[in-house]
Amino acid sequence: MINIAVLGHGNIGKGVLEVLKINKDLITEHAGEEIRVSRVLSRRHYPGDPVEEILTLDMDDILNDDSISIVVEVIGGTDPAYTYVKSALEHGKNVVTSNKALVAAHGPELIETAKAHNVNFMFEASVGGGIPIIRPLQRCLAADDILEISGILNGTTNFILTKMYNEGSAFDETLKEAQRLGYAEADPSADIEGDDPSRKISILASLACRQFVDYHDIHHKGIAEITATDIAFAKAIGRKIKLFASMIKSDAGVSCEVRPVMIGPDNSLYTVDGVKNGIIVRGNMLGDITFLGAGAGMLPTASSVVSDILVQAGHLHHNVPTEMKPEKVKLVPAGASECCYFIRTAADISDEAQKLIKIDQKIELADCPDDIGFITKPMLPDELDQLRATGFVRNIIKLK
Repeated sequence: MINIAVLGHGNIGKGVLEVLKINKDLITEHAGEEIRVSRVLSRRHYPGDPVEEILTLDMDDILNDDSISIVVEVIGGTDPAYTYVKSALEHGKNVVTSNKALVAAHGPELIETAKAHNVNFMFEASVGGGIPIIRPLQRCLAADDILEISGILNGTTNFILTKMYNEGSAFDETLKEAQRLGYAEADPSADIEGDDPSRKISILASLACRQFVDYHDIHHKGIAEITATDIAFAKAIGRKIKLFASMIKSDAGVSCEVRPVMIGPDNSLYTVDGVKNGIIVRGNMLGDITFLGAGAGMLPTASSVVSDILVQAGHLHHNVPTEMKPEKVKLVPAGASECCYFIRTAADISDEAQKLIKIDQKIELADCPDDIGFITKPMLPDELDQLRATGFVRNIIKLK
């Protein structure tokens, strides 16, 4: 029997218990022995809940229990998660986490701590919810040089943009709907401002580069400036607006960014709507491969957590190498080369300002008489800055 402890009894913690219970026979078969939750750490009691029998409010009860081999951290955030996880590793316990904030901030250190104590630190569920992406990058694509990772890594923003596209609704009212349905937090800033996907792409980029990519160094722009008018123009030209997180390797170096983009039907993520996530990985040998699925949710995320538990069950006293050197990758500016853009301006844009746009297509909509849209030929960032300075620009969205 393999005893595990679960830190946290929120949605994901409850989901882990449920997956282990419902799929008990299958999990036992895969593991070769029964996996039993012997402790659950929580800040409060749950009277009448069966979890009370194994509940503890003291982390030391877990650290000092030599029968516990695996610790599952689903608290979230970095404090006290970092302290708990590092202590567990130092006590010779394997750790599984779904905590993107923890991995993005302390991944290299915790990987090294696990290696030093001949145990494992695994974090499949920290990116993409139920989508398997971490292990494929580490194992299945290990023979490739990963040149690009890009895609939809935040279900909340994808839900908002999808609803705006389907219903023509405004951003603010759609955000309130997302909060009512539980897709967005009471404070949604981490999602809509791009912090959440920045952390996730930093984790993927760190694995692709085998070296730490600090999310603080990633330029990110969220979706708060996307309006129903932008959506209307996107529909008119057969495109959708998505919030993309990207990592690109080039001769100039490694660049990372999070920003809204317009994509067409030729992009494999065009049909990824609602709270789903989609990730495109480009290898120098394999080419493009796309990962699609539930990017969030209690059971999909818990399923990824349990998959890590199963891997660790076969390597309880053997470190499975994860390459993520602590030295930071020095990122080069994203978007420094020429790109095509959608530009929305005031309808009364001056002829002088309009000459600054390398126009490929001009779009006028009867329902949006105060605005004009342009699809550009490739333009440089400096050229966009000159255009912004005119005061006529209302939004600029990159085409991808």
